[in-house]
Amino acid sequence: MREGAVNAVLLAGLVAFPIWAQAADEPFLITLATRAVILALAAVGLNIALGWGGMVSLGHAAFFGIGGYAMGILAFHAQTYAPLMEWPFVIEGTKSMPVIWLVAVVASALAALGIGLLSLRTTGVYFIMITLAFGQMLYYFTISWTAYGGEDGMSIYVRNGFPGLNTLVPVEFYGLCLAILLLVLALNAALVRAPFGLALNAARQSPERVRTVGIDPGRLQLAAFVLSGAITGLAGALFADLNRFVSPSMLSWQMSGELIVFVILGGTARLFGPVAGAILFVALEHLLGGVSDYWHVFLGALLLLVVLFARGGLVGFLAGRVR
Repeated sequence: MREGAVNAVLLAGLVAFPIWAQAADEPFLITLATRAVILALAAVGLNIALGWGGMVSLGHAAFFGIGGYAMGILAFHAQTYAPLMEWPFVIEGTKSMPVIWLVAVVASALAALGIGLLSLRTTGVYFIMITLAFGQMLYYFTISWTAYGGEDGMSIYVRNGFPGLNTLVPVEFYGLCLAILLLVLALNAALVRAPFGLALNAARQSPERVRTVGIDPGRLQLAAFVLSGAITGLAGALFADLNRFVSPSMLSWQMSGELIVFVILGGTARLFGPVAGAILFVALEHLLGGVSDYWHVFLGALLLLVVLFARGGLVGFLAGRVR
Protein backbone atom coordinates (compact mmCIF):
# COMPACT_ATOMS: atom_id res chain seq x y z
CA MET A 1 0.00 0.00 0.00
CA ARG A 2 2.82 2.41 0.82
CA GLU A 3 4.60 1.71 -2.45
CA GLY A 4 1.29 2.10 -4.25
CA ALA A 5 0.95 5.61 -2.84
CA VAL A 6 4.42 6.52 -4.12
CA ASN A 7 3.56 5.05 -7.53
CA ALA A 8 0.35 7.09 -7.64
CA VAL A 9 2.27 10.30 -6.92
CA LEU A 10 4.75 9.50 -9.71
CA LEU A 11 1.91 8.77 -12.12
CA ALA A 12 0.14 12.01 -11.20
CA GLY A 13 3.38 13.91 -11.79
CA LEU A 14 3.82 12.34 -15.22
CA VAL A 15 0.31 13.46 -16.17
CA ALA A 16 0.40 16.91 -14.58
CA PHE A 17 3.87 18.04 -15.66
CA PRO A 18 3.20 18.37 -19.42
CA ILE A 19 -0.11 20.11 -18.69
CA TRP A 20 1.75 22.70 -16.62
CA ALA A 21 4.53 23.01 -19.21
CA GLN A 22 1.96 23.50 -21.97
CA ALA A 23 0.20 26.20 -19.97
CA ALA A 24 3.56 27.89 -19.26
CA ASP A 25 4.47 27.71 -22.97
CA GLU A 26 7.59 25.63 -22.30
CA PRO A 27 7.74 23.08 -25.16
CA PHE A 28 11.36 22.25 -24.32
CA LEU A 29 10.33 20.94 -20.91
CA ILE A 30 7.75 18.70 -22.59
CA THR A 31 10.46 17.33 -24.87
CA LEU A 32 12.68 16.79 -21.82
CA ALA A 33 9.85 14.92 -20.09
CA THR A 34 9.34 12.83 -23.23
CA ARG A 35 12.99 11.83 -23.09
CA ALA A 36 12.57 10.77 -19.46
CA VAL A 37 9.47 8.70 -20.30
CA ILE A 38 11.21 6.91 -23.18
CA LEU A 39 14.29 6.13 -21.10
CA ALA A 40 11.97 4.92 -18.33
CA LEU A 41 10.36 2.55 -20.85
CA ALA A 42 13.78 1.13 -21.74
CA ALA A 43 14.62 0.73 -18.04
CA VAL A 44 11.28 -1.01 -17.38
CA GLY A 45 12.24 -3.49 -20.08
CA LEU A 46 15.64 -4.06 -18.46
CA ASN A 47 14.00 -4.44 -15.05
CA ILE A 48 12.21 -7.57 -16.25
CA ALA A 49 15.58 -9.24 -16.85
CA LEU A 50 17.55 -7.57 -14.06
CA GLY A 51 14.98 -7.12 -11.31
CA TRP A 52 12.66 -10.08 -11.72
CA GLY A 53 15.01 -12.47 -13.51
CA GLY A 54 18.29 -11.64 -11.77
CA MET A 55 20.14 -11.28 -15.11
CA VAL A 56 22.62 -8.40 -15.04
CA SER A 57 22.90 -7.53 -18.73
CA LEU A 58 25.59 -5.05 -19.71
CA GLY A 59 24.64 -5.31 -23.36
CA HIS A 60 21.00 -4.24 -23.24
CA ALA A 61 21.79 -1.11 -25.23
CA ALA A 62 22.13 -3.44 -28.22
CA PHE A 63 18.34 -3.91 -28.24
CA PHE A 64 17.84 -0.19 -27.65
CA GLY A 65 20.00 0.51 -30.70
CA ILE A 66 18.37 -2.17 -32.84
CA GLY A 67 15.01 -0.52 -32.23
CA GLY A 68 16.52 2.86 -33.09
CA TYR A 69 18.07 1.61 -36.32
CA ALA A 70 14.82 -0.14 -37.28
CA MET A 71 13.11 3.23 -37.08
CA GLY A 72 16.00 5.05 -38.79
CA ILE A 73 16.32 2.67 -41.72
CA LEU A 74 12.58 2.51 -42.45
CA ALA A 75 12.18 6.30 -42.17
CA PHE A 76 15.33 6.91 -44.24
CA HIS A 77 14.00 4.85 -47.13
CA ALA A 78 10.62 6.54 -46.82
CA GLN A 79 12.12 10.04 -47.04
CA THR A 80 14.43 9.13 -49.96
CA TYR A 81 11.72 7.15 -51.80
CA ALA A 82 14.21 4.32 -52.29
CA PRO A 83 13.01 0.76 -51.60
CA LEU A 84 14.61 -1.06 -48.71
CA MET A 85 14.80 -4.25 -50.77
CA GLU A 86 13.90 -5.03 -54.39
CA TRP A 87 14.52 -8.76 -54.60
CA PRO A 88 12.85 -11.26 -54.31
CA PHE A 89 10.08 -8.76 -53.51
CA VAL A 90 9.94 -5.00 -53.00
CA ILE A 91 9.96 -3.63 -49.43
CA GLU A 92 9.34 0.08 -49.10
CA GLY A 93 10.25 2.38 -46.26
CA THR A 94 7.48 3.72 -44.04
CA LYS A 95 6.63 6.67 -41.80
CA SER A 96 3.92 4.79 -39.94
CA MET A 97 4.77 4.46 -36.25
CA PRO A 98 2.77 1.24 -35.63
CA VAL A 99 4.60 -0.51 -38.47
CA ILE A 100 7.97 0.78 -37.27
CA TRP A 101 7.24 -0.33 -33.70
CA LEU A 102 6.30 -3.81 -34.90
CA VAL A 103 9.55 -4.12 -36.85
CA ALA A 104 11.57 -2.78 -33.90
CA VAL A 105 9.95 -5.17 -31.42
CA VAL A 106 10.37 -8.22 -33.67
CA ALA A 107 13.99 -7.40 -34.58
CA SER A 108 14.93 -6.76 -30.94
CA ALA A 109 13.15 -9.89 -29.75
CA LEU A 110 14.95 -12.05 -32.33
CA ALA A 111 18.30 -10.52 -31.34
CA ALA A 112 17.50 -11.13 -27.66
CA LEU A 113 16.59 -14.73 -28.46
CA GLY A 114 19.91 -15.37 -30.18
CA ILE A 115 21.97 -13.58 -27.56
CA GLY A 116 20.01 -15.14 -24.70
CA LEU A 117 20.42 -18.70 -26.01
CA LEU A 118 24.19 -18.31 -25.81
CA SER A 119 24.52 -15.99 -22.82
CA LEU A 120 22.27 -18.00 -20.50
CA ARG A 121 24.65 -20.92 -20.72
CA THR A 122 26.72 -18.87 -18.27
CA THR A 123 25.99 -17.19 -14.94
CA GLY A 124 27.35 -14.40 -12.78
CA VAL A 125 30.20 -12.30 -14.09
CA TYR A 126 30.49 -14.50 -17.19
CA PHE A 127 26.92 -13.62 -18.15
CA ILE A 128 27.71 -9.92 -17.68
CA MET A 129 30.79 -10.15 -19.88
CA ILE A 130 29.19 -12.15 -22.68
CA THR A 131 26.26 -9.74 -22.95
CA LEU A 132 28.79 -6.89 -23.00
CA ALA A 133 30.68 -8.67 -25.78
CA PHE A 134 27.55 -9.07 -27.92
CA GLY A 135 26.64 -5.44 -27.36
CA GLN A 136 30.09 -4.25 -28.42
CA MET A 137 30.02 -6.48 -31.50
CA LEU A 138 26.81 -4.83 -32.67
CA TYR A 139 28.17 -1.40 -31.71
CA TYR A 140 31.24 -1.78 -33.93
CA PHE A 141 29.09 -3.25 -36.69
CA THR A 142 27.00 -0.06 -36.81
CA ILE A 143 30.18 2.05 -36.82
CA SER A 144 31.29 0.25 -39.97
CA TRP A 145 27.80 0.32 -41.55
CA THR A 146 28.53 3.21 -43.92
CA ALA A 147 25.30 2.75 -45.86
CA TYR A 148 23.47 4.22 -42.86
CA GLY A 149 25.91 6.84 -41.67
CA GLY A 150 28.55 4.71 -39.99
CA GLU A 151 30.20 6.45 -37.06
CA ASP A 152 28.46 9.77 -37.85
CA GLY A 153 25.00 8.33 -37.46
CA MET A 154 21.97 9.09 -39.58
CA SER A 155 19.61 12.07 -39.48
CA ILE A 156 15.92 11.65 -40.19
CA TYR A 157 14.19 14.75 -41.55
CA VAL A 158 10.64 13.54 -40.95
CA ARG A 159 8.64 12.81 -37.81
CA ASN A 160 6.82 9.54 -38.24
CA GLY A 161 3.04 9.59 -37.95
CA PHE A 162 0.44 7.97 -35.76
CA PRO A 163 -3.24 7.83 -36.79
CA GLY A 164 -5.27 10.64 -35.26
CA LEU A 165 -2.29 12.51 -33.78
CA ASN A 166 0.04 15.27 -34.88
CA THR A 167 3.31 13.87 -33.58
CA LEU A 168 5.11 17.14 -34.34
CA VAL A 169 3.21 18.72 -31.42
CA PRO A 170 5.36 17.99 -28.34
CA VAL A 171 2.49 17.38 -25.93
CA GLU A 172 0.78 14.92 -28.29
CA PHE A 173 3.97 12.95 -28.83
CA TYR A 174 4.51 12.96 -25.06
CA GLY A 175 1.01 11.62 -24.49
CA LEU A 176 1.64 8.81 -26.98
CA CYS A 177 4.92 7.82 -25.27
CA LEU A 178 3.29 7.99 -21.82
CA ALA A 179 0.42 5.78 -22.96
CA ILE A 180 2.91 3.15 -24.18
CA LEU A 181 4.82 3.35 -20.89
CA LEU A 182 1.62 2.84 -18.88
CA LEU A 183 0.61 -0.13 -21.05
CA VAL A 184 4.01 -1.74 -20.51
CA LEU A 185 3.80 -1.07 -16.76
CA ALA A 186 0.37 -2.71 -16.69
CA LEU A 187 1.82 -5.70 -18.56
CA ASN A 188 4.70 -5.81 -16.10
CA ALA A 189 2.33 -5.75 -13.10
CA ALA A 190 0.23 -8.56 -14.58
CA LEU A 191 3.35 -10.55 -15.40
CA VAL A 192 4.66 -10.36 -11.84
CA ARG A 193 1.38 -11.70 -10.42
CA ALA A 194 1.03 -14.42 -13.06
CA PRO A 195 2.40 -17.95 -12.56
CA PHE A 196 5.21 -17.12 -15.00
CA GLY A 197 6.30 -14.15 -12.91
CA LEU A 198 6.17 -16.12 -9.68
CA ALA A 199 8.19 -18.95 -11.23
CA LEU A 200 10.71 -16.45 -12.64
CA ASN A 201 11.16 -14.87 -9.22
CA ALA A 202 11.61 -18.32 -7.69
CA ALA A 203 14.19 -19.19 -10.36
CA ARG A 204 16.10 -16.03 -9.49
CA GLN A 205 16.19 -16.93 -5.80
CA SER A 206 16.72 -20.69 -5.97
CA PRO A 207 17.13 -22.34 -9.41
CA GLU A 208 17.69 -25.78 -7.87
CA ARG A 209 14.37 -25.76 -6.05
CA VAL A 210 12.60 -24.73 -9.25
CA ARG A 211 14.15 -27.68 -11.06
CA THR A 212 12.91 -30.07 -8.39
CA VAL A 213 9.29 -29.20 -9.23
CA GLY A 214 9.86 -29.86 -12.94
CA ILE A 215 10.36 -26.32 -14.21
CA ASP A 216 13.37 -25.39 -16.33
CA PRO A 217 14.70 -22.06 -14.98
CA GLY A 218 16.69 -21.53 -18.18
CA ARG A 219 13.51 -21.35 -20.26
CA LEU A 220 11.94 -18.90 -17.83
CA GLN A 221 14.99 -16.66 -17.96
CA LEU A 222 15.17 -16.86 -21.75
CA ALA A 223 11.51 -15.86 -22.11
CA ALA A 224 12.06 -12.95 -19.71
CA PHE A 225 15.21 -11.90 -21.57
CA VAL A 226 13.40 -11.90 -24.93
CA LEU A 227 10.48 -9.89 -23.53
CA SER A 228 12.94 -7.48 -21.93
CA GLY A 229 14.81 -7.00 -25.20
CA ALA A 230 11.58 -6.42 -27.14
CA ILE A 231 10.41 -3.66 -24.77
CA THR A 232 13.85 -2.02 -24.81
CA GLY A 233 13.83 -2.13 -28.62
CA LEU A 234 10.45 -0.37 -28.68
CA ALA A 235 11.92 2.35 -26.46
CA GLY A 236 14.84 2.67 -28.89
CA ALA A 237 12.47 3.29 -31.80
CA LEU A 238 10.69 6.03 -29.81
CA PHE A 239 14.00 7.57 -28.75
CA ALA A 240 15.21 7.77 -32.36
CA ASP A 241 11.88 9.29 -33.36
CA LEU A 242 12.18 11.89 -30.61
CA ASN A 243 15.66 12.97 -31.71
CA ARG A 244 15.11 12.24 -35.41
CA PHE A 245 18.62 10.88 -35.31
CA VAL A 246 20.17 7.46 -34.77
CA SER A 247 23.83 6.68 -34.13
CA PRO A 248 26.06 3.86 -32.82
CA SER A 249 26.12 5.57 -29.40
CA MET A 250 22.69 4.07 -28.78
CA LEU A 251 24.38 0.65 -28.67
CA SER A 252 27.37 1.63 -26.52
CA TRP A 253 28.16 0.01 -23.18
CA GLN A 254 27.76 3.45 -21.57
CA MET A 255 24.11 3.39 -22.60
CA SER A 256 23.73 -0.06 -21.04
CA GLY A 257 25.32 1.27 -17.86
CA GLU A 258 22.88 4.18 -17.74
CA LEU A 259 19.91 1.82 -18.02
CA ILE A 260 21.26 -0.20 -15.09
CA VAL A 261 21.72 3.02 -13.10
CA PHE A 262 18.06 3.94 -13.71
CA VAL A 263 16.92 0.62 -12.29
CA ILE A 264 19.20 0.77 -9.25
CA LEU A 265 18.40 4.41 -8.46
CA GLY A 266 14.66 3.90 -8.62
CA GLY A 267 14.56 0.43 -7.09
CA THR A 268 15.32 -3.00 -8.49
CA ALA A 269 12.28 -5.26 -8.98
CA ARG A 270 9.88 -2.40 -8.19
CA LEU A 271 7.16 -1.51 -10.68
CA PHE A 272 7.81 2.24 -10.84
CA GLY A 273 11.45 1.99 -9.78
CA PRO A 274 12.90 2.40 -13.30
CA VAL A 275 10.51 5.29 -13.93
CA ALA A 276 11.69 7.14 -10.83
CA GLY A 277 15.32 6.43 -11.70
CA ALA A 278 14.99 7.73 -15.27
CA ILE A 279 13.18 10.89 -14.14
CA LEU A 280 15.83 11.58 -11.51
CA PHE A 281 18.65 11.03 -14.01
CA VAL A 282 17.17 13.35 -16.65
CA ALA A 283 16.43 15.99 -14.00
CA LEU A 284 20.00 15.88 -12.70
CA GLU A 285 21.39 15.97 -16.23
CA HIS A 286 19.31 19.06 -17.02
CA LEU A 287 19.85 20.93 -13.74
CA LEU A 288 23.49 20.06 -13.06
CA GLY A 289 24.70 19.70 -16.65
CA GLY A 290 24.62 23.46 -17.08
CA VAL A 291 26.52 23.98 -13.84
CA SER A 292 29.43 21.62 -14.45
CA ASP A 293 30.66 19.26 -17.14
CA TYR A 294 31.48 16.85 -14.32
CA TRP A 295 27.93 16.51 -13.02
CA HIS A 296 28.28 12.72 -13.12
CA VAL A 297 30.32 13.07 -9.91
CA PHE A 298 27.12 14.08 -8.11
CA LEU A 299 25.27 11.22 -9.76
CA GLY A 300 27.94 8.80 -8.57
CA ALA A 301 27.67 10.12 -5.01
CA LEU A 302 23.89 9.75 -5.10
CA LEU A 303 24.18 6.21 -6.46
CA LEU A 304 26.60 5.35 -3.67
CA LEU A 305 24.17 6.66 -1.05
CA VAL A 306 21.31 4.66 -2.57
CA VAL A 307 23.33 1.44 -2.60
CA LEU A 308 24.54 1.90 0.99
CA PHE A 309 21.48 3.33 2.71
CA ALA A 310 18.44 2.79 0.46
CA ARG A 311 18.64 -0.75 -0.84
CA GLY A 312 15.10 -0.48 -2.18
CA GLY A 313 16.07 2.51 -4.31
CA LEU A 314 14.25 5.82 -4.35
CA VAL A 315 10.80 4.19 -4.45
CA GLY A 316 11.63 1.86 -1.57
CA PHE A 317 13.10 4.72 0.46
CA LEU A 318 10.01 6.90 0.00
CA ALA A 319 7.59 4.01 0.59
CA GLY A 320 9.28 3.25 3.89
CA ARG A 321 8.48 6.78 5.08
CA VAL A 322 4.84 6.96 4.00
CA ARG A 323 2.59 7.17 7.07
